[in-house]
Amino acid sequence: MDYDAVIIGGGVTGTAIAWYLSRYDCSVLLLEKESDLCEGTSKANSGIVHAGYDPVPGSLKAGLNVRGNEMIRKLHHVLAFDFIQNGAMVVAFSEEEAASIDNLYRQGLANGVPDMAILDHDEILRREPNLNKKAVKALYLGTSGIICPFSLVYAFAENARENGVSIHLNSEVTAIEQNNDGFIVSAGGEKIRTRSVVNAAGIYADDVFSMLSTSYFRLTPRHGEYVLLDKSETGFVHSTIFQIPTKAGKGVLVTPTVHGNILIGPDSVDGSDKENTATDAPSLDYVMRSALKTAPDVNFRKIITSFTGLRAHPESNDFIIRMEKPGFVNVAGIESPGLSAAPAIGEMVGKMIASYLGAGKKSSYIAERKAIPKVASLSDEDREKLIKEHPEYGRIVCRCEEISEGEIAEAIKRGATTLDGVKRRVRAGMGRCQGGFCTPRVMEILSRELGIPMERIRKNGKGSEVLV
Repeated sequence: MDYDAVIIGGGVTGTAIAWYLSRYDCSVLLLEKESDLCEGTSKANSGIVHAGYDPVPGSLKAGLNVRGNEMIRKLHHVLAFDFIQNGAMVVAFSEEEAASIDNLYRQGLANGVPDMAILDHDEILRREPNLNKKAVKALYLGTSGIICPFSLVYAFAENARENGVSIHLNSEVTAIEQNNDGFIVSAGGEKIRTRSVVNAAGIYADDVFSMLSTSYFRLTPRHGEYVLLDKSETGFVHSTIFQIPTKAGKGVLVTPTVHGNILIGPDSVDGSDKENTATDAPSLDYVMRSALKTAPDVNFRKIITSFTGLRAHPESNDFIIRMEKPGFVNVAGIESPGLSAAPAIGEMVGKMIASYLGAGKKSSYIAERKAIPKVASLSDEDREKLIKEHPEYGRIVCRCEEISEGEIAEAIKRGATTLDGVKRRVRAGMGRCQGGFCTPRVMEILSRELGIPMERIRKNGKGSEVLV
């Protein structure tokens, strides 16, 4: 089938572009090489909506960060993803570090960041009593927030699909050819003709562009490791707490998550393997030791899991967003603050492609998305009403997170085909036991809803079958 636009990559950047482009009168296909969306960089990050104080003024990162932050604060009610505007602090723990606070404040002003303030020692500890008592000075950022990155990806994708975007999974791009009519993209065993291409392939965006051009850029996989604490630590900090940033990034942070855990990390280590997401003891030890500078009383006995994320670090230190050839747009090197900037990137690239295609706005566009009901957060009255209409919402499967059979079945109807797909959509298996109790029951529901035997249920991609 022919398309007006093909988007390569089903992470937060690719789905954001699909979401924005879906309001235009053109045919759009999103290709993802994995068995589900949100399988790469987008699934393993800090989950922070940055205010925009850190990027160099005038850079793409700076402008898109501030615009993306503004959009997310308005969109989370419309697209029903998990977001809390909890604010952030960049804290100096010595007089030497304190000079950086004023510099960051001025940089934030240059970037157009609203709601900033400089806090002294007493005000820092009044707001966050568990921080290191050596705190000298802090930059407060009122527009900063915390977000569930999975829910943002699925919100973009579901709304895009409702507005006509096609999504093909298990469709790795193996070749791109340019012809007089546009491009031929080989993916998932088929050849797809399209007038335009958006390369949002994350850590593999350089490899994808090399299929079309010899003058391509290089991306370095930058590893970052995290530890996640149990919900028993809820309230240890209320704001996202940063240390003074370095050339390697914003450093190890201590932050609440939208679901009540405490997240600590990441470190920053450049590598060469784009598939290596293993954790290692020295890196995790570094993350934990670094966090003690921020908050000496962190209870690391409450760790329930650890994980590694990969960021696509470009040599330019800025996002790469440009039309390289007529109809071909690279959207690459989207490292931090890429999650915060995602809707603004979607807006920018969506307009670029629509302009190239000469596509006008659709006469009918569905702006809102309904979230999967969350039994645990409903009022008693609303929960009783939901269960009366749909009894499956009254059967709790994941006890740690209080996730019902109804939520799991709805996640499957919306596209989950694996244990990880269910987990990221509704959090079954995300709790203290990390799926130790609920996994067999989730597998049974997957088997029933998908109409496949239990032996074919996978954790994620091919080869990860749970039963043999």
